[in-house]
Amino acid sequence: MSTIGSVDSTGPGDPLPLTGERTIPGLAEENYWFRRHEVVYQRLADRCAGRDVLEAGPGEGYGADLIADRARSVTGVDYDEQAVAHIRAKYPRVQMHLGNLADLPLADDSVDVVVNFQVIEHLWDQGQFVAECARVLRPGGQLLMSTPNRITFSPGRDTPLNPFHTRELNARELTELLHEGGFRVDAMLGVFHGDALAELDARHGGSIIAAQIDRAVAGAPWSHSLLADVAAVRAEDFDLLDAGERSIDDSLDLVAIAVLP
Repeated sequence: MSTIGSVDSTGPGDPLPLTGERTIPGLAEENYWFRRHEVVYQRLADRCAGRDVLEAGPGEGYGADLIADRARSVTGVDYDEQAVAHIRAKYPRVQMHLGNLADLPLADDSVDVVVNFQVIEHLWDQGQFVAECARVLRPGGQLLMSTPNRITFSPGRDTPLNPFHTRELNARELTELLHEGGFRVDAMLGVFHGDALAELDARHGGSIIAAQIDRAVAGAPWSHSLLADVAAVRAEDFDLLDAGERSIDDSLDLVAIAVLP
């Protein structure tokens, strides 16, 4: 989710348009959302070590490039021609394909890991996509998935807060979706604010997230204090915890580690 307007793009490798559909690194106003996504890549990247990895919907491509530091190979699939061209130019270690996530342009049993972070909520046919993940994974392969927690991301709403989202999920619904697709869920984790972000919540009226969204809805300029605090957020300021440590229903984002038997 983004809380600012668009950034012009003039060619491959230049910044992609910031529309709210994907997050972009290197922008002070976008830094909170970028770091909230980045932490999941950082914490799960070792699961890709020495393996053939598909990132289904790599967005701007920064996460696929991070995974390429550890993986044997990284393939990306995205439906957006501009994003594909951008990733090919900026992150050449990622082998990009233009394609539909509900009909992946990969052979059966061709990868060891599918990464799908902050994408499933954008898809109309979520079950078909999970089935495609099962098809392209080798036996014993892993599907690593993150998505906003519906309970906290769009609380009390019948439709998602983000207009680019089609269906948001809670932990139970995500688990059911993966089970129906033939996966075993080995872990369901949650992304939470750590101590430093809890301090920012208190400093900005109880929620640093609401402070950003309220500013965007009102079309108001950023205050110096809000911009400085958002720009200073680090991936390390987020916690990735399991249900034994904190209620998953209270999490910001859900992170599932699923295995194909």
